[in-house]
Amino acid sequence: MSSLIFDTLILIGRPASGKSEIIDYLSSLDSEDRRRRFHLGELFVTDDFPMLWTWFEEDKLLSDMGKPRLHTDEQGYFKQDYLWDLLVRRLCLEYEKHRAEGSEGSTVVIEFSRGCSHGGYARAFRQLSTRILESAVVLYVNVSFQESMRKNRRRFNPQAPHSILEHSLPEEKMRRLYEMDDWSKLSAKDSHFFSVGNTQIPYTVFENEEDYTTAGGAELGRRLSLCCEQLWRLTAFGG
Repeated sequence: MSSLIFDTLILIGRPASGKSEIIDYLSSLDSEDRRRRFHLGELFVTDDFPMLWTWFEEDKLLSDMGKPRLHTDEQGYFKQDYLWDLLVRRLCLEYEKHRAEGSEGSTVVIEFSRGCSHGGYARAFRQLSTRILESAVVLYVNVSFQESMRKNRRRFNPQAPHSILEHSLPEEKMRRLYEMDDWSKLSAKDSHFFSVGNTQIPYTVFENEEDYTTAGGAELGRRLSLCCEQLWRLTAFGG
């Protein structure tokens, strides 16, 4: 990361926890305001949901053609667990392509959710490249599964199931994939860092059970600023 901004912000949490709303808020800010208050440059966002949705669409097309589905079964579950790993490695590839373009002054935001049924965050972080792990800070958006379910129901727009802000999962799939979350176990040993191999990753938690992200505005900005300042203090540049 530069002397002013984070190189990489990894934004994680349950589906509908508020991650996309946070990105939407940060993207709306003036560049200087975003840099000064949040230590974030121009945002380059890479999210595994559009990748996942493309796989769903391809499998539907293949099924309609009478051909074997590549990624998912008829119920929309992955045929192989390693496809979750592939999604994370695709995120890494997007990061590398962006940095190869000479993207000085940008912060890469990597967004995803993981539940225990497919290896959790512990497995997902093991798929991240060394370059990302050594340059990243993590913001975990904390909501209960019940709050995740509530917002998942509310945000569903049947006219835009592919939308970042309006997509939704069926409740049975939410329970099977995301009811159990390993974040508390991953972060249990230290209140500021967790380990991936030999790398210590700074993290903080955005508490969103009261849903500060839907309304957005000044209160969301204030709470996000506090989180980013805490993360900055944990880095070599801010400490």
